[in-house]
Amino acid sequence: MEWIEKLNKTISYIEEHLAEKISYDELAHIACCSTYHFQRMFAYMAGIPLSEYIRRRRMSLAAIDLQSGTEKIIDIGMKYGYSSPTAFNRAFQSVHGIAPSMAKKGGTPMKSYPPISFKITVKGVEELNYRIEEKAAFRIVGVSHPLDKEIENNFAAVPQMWQNAAINGTLEKITPLMNNQPMGVLGVSVCNDKEEWRYFIAVSSSADTGNSLDEYTVPACTWAIFSGTGTGVSIQELEQRIITEWLPTSGFEFDNAPDIEVYLNPDPNNMQYEVWLPIRKV
Repeated sequence: MEWIEKLNKTISYIEEHLAEKISYDELAHIACCSTYHFQRMFAYMAGIPLSEYIRRRRMSLAAIDLQSGTEKIIDIGMKYGYSSPTAFNRAFQSVHGIAPSMAKKGGTPMKSYPPISFKITVKGVEELNYRIEEKAAFRIVGVSHPLDKEIENNFAAVPQMWQNAAINGTLEKITPLMNNQPMGVLGVSVCNDKEEWRYFIAVSSSADTGNSLDEYTVPACTWAIFSGTGTGVSIQELEQRIITEWLPTSGFEFDNAPDIEVYLNPDPNNMQYEVWLPIRKV
């Protein structure tokens, strides 16, 4: 329950700062996790990205201001963080489907998105297979790409990385270098608050690769390791179930270490995989 209470405190913070710049770092601090993990967790729990939720809440309040006050449209836009009328108009239309100028007219249909609240709900009884393991630090080698600080901007970049790795021979190059646990092709999201955010397609290896590949040392950590089979879509569904069903009542919270996907059998139509979640006791 403490974990859910922390999430609800982040909603209170958002509400108190809708007319100011909202710090993702502060939200993560309240939730006791990294900025990356908070955004990912929020999107799974709320069903929409954090940035979209904040935009909807701001535009809900902006609609009230437009209909009930005498403020100029440009001033209301500035109030909610939009430095140009064009940007405010675009954001307002994306939520309400009409221009801000139309909202000032009486009888205009509007939309309202009230603040959300998190709670534990009882869902289905489908099992989740997992184990808890403590692992020493291990080195990975492969290719990497910077990640954007707003994680929804990476939804196209990461699949493109995998497609490129399959086409340009990267997977064929790194697979023979695999000689340590975990024994599989790895998708590693390095997104802590002290390093540049990067995504690695890599293997665990002690091999000397010179400067031909990127490398990173995954820190020692306790991991909740979940296994699954299926397609690329099913691994995303598993990750959502972990965060929405397992984590809230597990007695654990995110630790400040990478998320790891381990592809034991990379066949896209019949994958065998593991999801490694870095955890610590609440």
